[in-house]
Amino acid sequence: MHAFLSCFTFMGSHFGLLLNRTGEHLLLSAAAVGVALVIGLPLGVWLGHRGRGSFLTVSISNVGRALPSLALIAIFLGLLGIGFLNVMTALVIMAIPPILTHAYLSVEQIDQDLVRAGRGMGLTEWQILTRIELPLALPVLFTGIRIAAVYVISSATLAAVAGGGGLGDIILNQVSYGLSGVVAAALWVAALALAADALFGTIRNWLTPRGVQATE
Repeated sequence: MHAFLSCFTFMGSHFGLLLNRTGEHLLLSAAAVGVALVIGLPLGVWLGHRGRGSFLTVSISNVGRALPSLALIAIFLGLLGIGFLNVMTALVIMAIPPILTHAYLSVEQIDQDLVRAGRGMGLTEWQILTRIELPLALPVLFTGIRIAAVYVISSATLAAVAGGGGLGDIILNQVSYGLSGVVAAALWVAALALAADALFGTIRNWLTPRGVQATE
């Protein structure tokens, strides 16, 4: 109980430090998720639309889950050196599997009767994808994005071991900030992860057509 009370005292006395480290943490996390979206989302949607690539998506997902984040950071230390790019690359590799897998499944599992009906009405493949498949795929697709965002935000604390900054600088430096600082920063990271989950959940509900929401 005393540790939790002291952590709130730390937040009040080191608010500027927490704010600065939070900015670094969010910048790193947003960059990693953004790059993972650019790579994983179009590829997963395209493979799901074609109904191919299940082995590829499952394999990437399994490999991504098997590789520990700290090991990835260590590997890229030798390739990219210490700093932002090293940690971001490792986080991108961790974020791609859930985004790619859910993007693929969200489109691949669409009722094919609807797709065939669209083709029968003369819709092009692009129109089928944008007017039929993607609106129906949004709930599952955003689940992958939410998982990736929470995973990246929580794993970005390891950025401190490679000079990437963020809240991990406080969590991994108990000598300088004490136990109260470690607990405060850890709570801060948990709050950011919950906030990201809620944000993407809200965006999902806002973008998903009401008819699709009613069938969930």
